Amino acid sequence: QVQLVESGGGEVQPGESLRLSCVASGFTSSNKVMTWYRQAPTKEREFVAQIGTYSGSINYAEFAKGRFIVSRDNAKNTIYLQMNKLKPEDTAVYFCYEWTFNTWGQGTQVTVSS
Repeated sequence: QVQLVESGGGEVQPGESLRLSCVASGFTSSNKVMTWYRQAPTKEREFVAQIGTYSGSINYAEFAKGRFIVSRDNAKNTIYLQMNKLKPEDTAVYFCYEWTFNTWGQGTQVTVSS
C-alpha cells in the first residue's frame, strides 16, 4: 500500500524553525519526484518545494527561497522540509505528494504566532 505520512508540525513563534518529515511506504521514494505543498485557511493549496529523483532538480516557491530547504534520506525513505525564519503567513497545513501514484499525505499543521 502506497502511503505518505507527514509529521513535525507544531506551533512556533515568528523567526523560529521547524523540520517536517514525510515518510513514504509501499514504494521507494529515492527515484520519485516528491513535492511539498501547503494550504492555509480559506486559501487554495500552493506549491512549496520539490525534490527530483536522487536529490536532483530542487525547486522552491518564491516565498520559500532562502528560508526553506528540501532534502531526502533514502535510507529512511523520508523527505524533509527544513523551515527557517518562519513567519505568520507560513501558517498552513503542509502536505507531501508523490506524482507517480498520485498520493497525498494527511498533512501536518504549522502555526506561526506570537
